[in-house]
Amino acid sequence: MEERLQKIIARAGVASRRASEELILAGRVRVNGRVVTELGLKADRQKDRIEVDGKRLVSEAPVYVALHKPRNVVSTLRDPEGRPTVADHVRGTGARLYPVGRLDFATSGILLMTNDGDFANALLHPRGGVPKTYVLKVQGVMSDDDLTPWREGIRLEDGVTLPAEARLLRHEGDKTWLEVTLREGRNQQIRRMGEATGWPVMRLARTTFAGVSSEGLRPGEWRALTVDELLHIREAFGVPKRIRGARMGASSGPVDHRRTTSSARSGAKASPRPTQEATGAAARSRGPAQPRDRSRANAVAPSAPGQGPAGRMARSRTDAAPSTPARNPAGRTARSRTDAAPSTPARSPAGRTARSRTDAAAPATPGPGAARSARSVRSETKPRAAETRAPRARGRERR
Repeated sequence: MEERLQKIIARAGVASRRASEELILAGRVRVNGRVVTELGLKADRQKDRIEVDGKRLVSEAPVYVALHKPRNVVSTLRDPEGRPTVADHVRGTGARLYPVGRLDFATSGILLMTNDGDFANALLHPRGGVPKTYVLKVQGVMSDDDLTPWREGIRLEDGVTLPAEARLLRHEGDKTWLEVTLREGRNQQIRRMGEATGWPVMRLARTTFAGVSSEGLRPGEWRALTVDELLHIREAFGVPKRIRGARMGASSGPVDHRRTTSSARSGAKASPRPTQEATGAAARSRGPAQPRDRSRANAVAPSAPGQGPAGRMARSRTDAAPSTPARNPAGRTARSRTDAAPSTPARSPAGRTARSRTDAAAPATPGPGAARSARSVRSETKPRAAETRAPRARGRERR
């Protein structure tokens, strides 16, 4: 889709449209390698290569922000007098935003800011009739009849105002609080209406703009518009055309940017470290009264290895029933394998502890000979002796 070149440059966040026109006239913009110095040229940002000062433009994601503008702040991006501006409060967005309309220097309240030019133009056009609600305090005690000129229209220097919605809120001594909703945006319109009717405005704040409220925001804070708010604005005024890809807050309600960032940081610092699971079915536990060992337990109950005279701990692998290995005269204990329950290795005279490995559920039964080594003990009795005696007996009978 082809658009005017200054509009494409402004959408990229380089400068405003007027400043973009000055960049074009100064010969600092090139389209497909050709320098452009004439206004009105159209280009396609998807197909054409557009460069400003040798850098190719990349379109920014649309950003829609609601700022609670404090008093004594200018609703511009720059101020030649050096006064604070609204741009100082939205630097954390990461995009070049400009205000949708303006609020007076002494007026506080909701102010929308965006980098979407179509969004801003649609909300500022007179035929849009975007509602703006203000709360103001005037000098004097007003009655409901005094609001009739406000509701019918007041003649000002630039013409008669459109009918406004006005209602009384409360009285504070000789002062009155009002709520007024306008559907046009003239310069200092509320203050001029008060002066024309003899009720000078002492305090003024805008509470809503296009249905977006400043509730929950303190002066100087901002938040991204929610999906529900953008959908409501598009249904009423036709913008934004695309919501997908825009940076916004959660759809459940307003999101305070500063509070969200601080809570996220504090939550990251306070998050506990993940617990380390044991390799077996249960976690490895170390109590204050248990000695520190190198045993690996695969069953529910932990193993209780013994300790030899030489101070070495037993390495036991327990998987089933406990085993009771025998001690041999050489000082080496039996090596058995267990498959479930913890084992209780015996201590040998030489100070070496048992490495037990048993393969059956029942405890292993060592051989009958005490002088034999435990390695040569077999659980099944082989019929070797019976086979050797049988031929001798048969031979004696033959003789």
